[in-house]
Amino acid sequence: MDSLDIAVREARSEDAGLIAEAVCMAVGYDSAHPLYTVFKTLAQREESQYSYRNTLVAEVDGRAVAALVGYDGALLKQLREPIFPLLEEHLGQVPTIEDETQEGEFYLDSLGVLPEYRGYGIGRRLIETMTQRAFERGHEHVGLIVDFDNPDAERLYTSLGFRRVGVKPFLGHQMWHMQRSIE
Repeated sequence: MDSLDIAVREARSEDAGLIAEAVCMAVGYDSAHPLYTVFKTLAQREESQYSYRNTLVAEVDGRAVAALVGYDGALLKQLREPIFPLLEEHLGQVPTIEDETQEGEFYLDSLGVLPEYRGYGIGRRLIETMTQRAFERGHEHVGLIVDFDNPDAERLYTSLGFRRVGVKPFLGHQMWHMQRSIE
């Protein structure tokens, strides 16, 4: 697989398993973690933080191999509401989840590429496509967070025009808040 023919498309509800896997990857879990079921349920819904409606999928040879979730940061609280009852049901508690975005930015929430497809520019293509769509829809800033302990991801984001704009705590980790502004 020297070079791949990568196609990016809007996600569909049947992509919920891949979306859940991508979200799990983004937070350091695998699909065996109890949160996988939570994320899959949320991905199947039309209105949730991890909805298929907020997701782009990359395909290689017709196989869905990666997903990127993103949405208007002003909608975070509304989109996050459905997660709390599911966390209570599956984990027995609702952990404190800090706000990772806010009004005034389109937020790239979770990116995951299946392991055997990493290193081929698939994540880059998803980020470029979603960022361009956000700008075309009137957003002036596209943001994301990256763990201090993930310099490889930070290098990718920097190469795509993102710059550090601050620090945000998230799920017990210090994260760089990075943004790219419309040119």
